Amino acid sequence: MGNKNSLPGHECFMAALGNNTNLVTFRGDILHEFRALPSYNLAYPVHPAVITYPETTTQIAEIVRCAVKSKYHVQAYSGGHSYGNYGMQSLGGVDGHVVVDMKNFQHFSMDPDTHVATIGAGTNLGDLQDRLLHAGGRAMTHGSCPQVGVGGHFTIGGLGLMSRQWGTALDHILEAEVVLANSSVVTASNTQNEGIFWAIKGAAASFGIVTQFKVRTQPIPQAALQYTYTFSQGDVLDKVKLFMDWQSLIAKPNITRNFSSQLTVFQDGIVIEGSFFGTREEYHEFELENNLPFRGMGNVAYITNWLSLLAHTAEDYMIQKFGSLLTSFYSKSLSFTADQLFNEHDLVTLFTYFDVAPKGTQAWWVIFNLEGGATNDIPMNATAYVHRDAIMWMQSYAVVGFEPPSFIAKRFLNRLHQVVLANRPSGPLRSYPGYVDPFIKNGQMAYWGTNLPRLQSIKTAVDPQDVFHNPQSVAINPSTNDFIGPRHRWSL
Repeated sequence: MGNKNSLPGHECFMAALGNNTNLVTFRGDILHEFRALPSYNLAYPVHPAVITYPETTTQIAEIVRCAVKSKYHVQAYSGGHSYGNYGMQSLGGVDGHVVVDMKNFQHFSMDPDTHVATIGAGTNLGDLQDRLLHAGGRAMTHGSCPQVGVGGHFTIGGLGLMSRQWGTALDHILEAEVVLANSSVVTASNTQNEGIFWAIKGAAASFGIVTQFKVRTQPIPQAALQYTYTFSQGDVLDKVKLFMDWQSLIAKPNITRNFSSQLTVFQDGIVIEGSFFGTREEYHEFELENNLPFRGMGNVAYITNWLSLLAHTAEDYMIQKFGSLLTSFYSKSLSFTADQLFNEHDLVTLFTYFDVAPKGTQAWWVIFNLEGGATNDIPMNATAYVHRDAIMWMQSYAVVGFEPPSFIAKRFLNRLHQVVLANRPSGPLRSYPGYVDPFIKNGQMAYWGTNLPRLQSIKTAVDPQDVFHNPQSVAINPSTNDFIGPRHRWSL
């Protein structure tokens, strides 16, 4: 890496990182292509102007200062699993950003008395579950894909195996260290910088870079049953009946929080899978009491090792089939409240569509996932994450290898969602902020709903130059949207 690089801010970024060429790469450098971070979704290639690999919070603050001075937008990279290649998980969504790779922020410690864990924002979920287990048999809610980074996962929601019992990942956060757009480093909690704390619990990529978290933890569960039932035969009406029976079960308002379940529709049939936390006898009683439509027809494993239980849990079909493989895909998500569930007519329309619609790929699937439980206990305005009334999520995927998603595959998913929305009570479109859909209209309202006005107010106060920006980030008040204006410092 030479000094001939003409990108704005080159000298500033080098100085911010102690002139250590191992901690930064600039677009145009000879070795940049070898050091550039990969795009998780190859459908949306992104080329940052500067990629940094800081080792300290002070360096991050200086990187942000340099970015503001040279009029760059900034996004953190924690794990890199953003479906649109932006947000706290990835590359900023468009070319020309400054990216802060959090891979060196791996700190972990556990208070032996309170069992509060301090976790660096560059930690991935695979390492996190190991570190929590070995620090006294502790755990928390998080997803099952081991390569996902906590910096993004903890700050957009963080659904997983234990959400029905313990709430989302962000519900575990007690405190966070955050670098803001004015290069200040603040502690955010319920008693310090409360507005920032509220905002980062659901929309952190728009407000700053979280460097570490303090989180509450739980004792690991002692045992659970993992069940999988596969249905590969039957016509539309058979599938409708199966879905209706499953939906009747998960829609019960007092269904035990020890039970989790998801139904996946794919090219070759339907899979129903999930967990039950308890003994074999308790699961058998649950089967009898609820007259499960799939009782005795599949595989049920009794698991007493926590890591084995996590290993057997698949958050979605993509993890099972693709894992960390970089590919090109399109995805959408949709929440369901108690009054938005399917009736029989809706399901006939839906499964007929699955049968007849051109898909453009055989690698497609649609997941319907039971939510509710502890995630519903928290008011919708208590955190930026708004989806507290969701009792089921629908996630749809179409994978098309290493090429951009075909028009047919995108049309298949778009029309699928139109079919669903046309056959349920009208209401706002609600999507999960962790499953970015770059083509959704008014994504900010879909992700944050009624919490969006407060988010915009906080954004205007703490990031008036829109430094932390991606194509679907929270917008500031248009009257102050001037990236060329003077650098500000403001009270918090």
